[in-house]
Amino acid sequence: MGEIKKLGYFVNGSFKESKTDKYTDAYNPSTGEVIAKVPCCTKDEVEEAIAAAKAAFPGWSATPVKKRVAILYKLRDLLYQHMDELTMSVARENGKNWAESEGDVLKAIEGTEQAISAPSLMMGESLMDASTGYDTVSYRMPLGVFAGIVPFNFPAMIPMGWMTPICIACGNTIVLKAATFTPQTCMRIAELYKEAGLPDGVINIVTCSRHESEIFLSHPDISGITFVGSTAVGKHIYSTAAANGKRVQALCEAKNHALVLEDTPIERTAAGIINASFGCAGERCMALPVVVVQESIADELVTAIVEKAKALKVGPAYDKSTNLGPVINAKHKESVINWINKGIEEGAQLVLDGRDTVVEGYEGGFYLGPTILDHVKPGMTVGDREIFGPVLCIKRVKDFEEGLAVMNANPFANGSVIFTQNGHYAREFVRHTDGGMVGVNVGIPVPIGMFPFNGHKQSFFGDLHTLGKDGYRFYTERKVVTTRWFDEEEKKAKTVSTWDGTI
Repeated sequence: MGEIKKLGYFVNGSFKESKTDKYTDAYNPSTGEVIAKVPCCTKDEVEEAIAAAKAAFPGWSATPVKKRVAILYKLRDLLYQHMDELTMSVARENGKNWAESEGDVLKAIEGTEQAISAPSLMMGESLMDASTGYDTVSYRMPLGVFAGIVPFNFPAMIPMGWMTPICIACGNTIVLKAATFTPQTCMRIAELYKEAGLPDGVINIVTCSRHESEIFLSHPDISGITFVGSTAVGKHIYSTAAANGKRVQALCEAKNHALVLEDTPIERTAAGIINASFGCAGERCMALPVVVVQESIADELVTAIVEKAKALKVGPAYDKSTNLGPVINAKHKESVINWINKGIEEGAQLVLDGRDTVVEGYEGGFYLGPTILDHVKPGMTVGDREIFGPVLCIKRVKDFEEGLAVMNANPFANGSVIFTQNGHYAREFVRHTDGGMVGVNVGIPVPIGMFPFNGHKQSFFGDLHTLGKDGYRFYTERKVVTTRWFDEEEKKAKTVSTWDGTI
């Protein structure tokens, strides 16, 4: 049993002990041991964090953008210097294998590097003589305090890659509600921000329940909300916060599908599906939990996928030979198992069962092996709802048109993929798929940070997505200034006194 930390909350550049009497256990998913006691911060503590961010905003927003991003340059270097420490932190509190945990940190660095572009991407537009003698210029201005509500599955990337860097580079301040199950990586990076020279109060971190999080949605000092999580919660946040005049970007659930056509190379496609479906134990919104395959090659493809899935090594996250780590906790493991059982009850064929997986020496860990359900039919909830675990569903179709229709019938549209060597079908797929992020022979079509993370339908609520140019638009508002100057002769002519001496 390792040390069990009692965590605090981060406000005004330092950690404080919460006055709450409610703490939640955070686990090491690889062992099942409790590694931290996480406070449910009180209403007053959440409001304290908002007040600190508000107080820091005038000075930070007045800091020239080049000086703001100079701190991000220093942070980037610190993130690289602490790469192994941060990778271990993600692996220990989340359960991703070592390479995936390192990738989580690298994605935080990618978001930081994108924010370093703020001096260029915050630039406005101008036009001399918009009308005769009138010049007009637009500026991008920071708004104030933002709230970031964070899920458990990417402890580095989401709070410290997607949410914080562009927000503060644009001159705003932020209060993060870190994920209760995985707050420690986020908190450690906040310390590195301070080491890089970030003024106190620009970043603040609390952990709390949904009840306290409601404060963000109506608080007069919060200008906007950035959220990643379930669709039900995302809808609530979007509708409530927008009704209170706040900007919202809500990134929600997914059920990404891949369409595999009969001309695709089987072995290479199966390898891509394995990585996309079972990476990060399926606990990511860009996982590939459904493969829609043309009937003519379905048996051959399923055989190849099963063989490759069986070869995956299930084990503790920080063992560098592990391919598939544990899921986040016992409750979530139970939820995934219930979904597998539900699929069997609905009539799907279980061709690979990972429910009884046990890792020798780590019997208390929350392990599930790769699981594959074949012959998943329309109407089966297991093929339509997000499971968020290492479960792959196979849907069989006759042709491209049926496959596309099956995919577009799903209410979620985060990502969609086609595997084919046919240029016509690839082009038609790109044009007509509902997915907001599209892969052609790419299993996980997550764009790099200069492009937005672009979910559609019930996978996203809002107008401006995270990252890319959308990110800068979300964290700034336009101010348009029109100017006219008079020359001396015109000024004299217009200022001749008409006073007749009367008092």
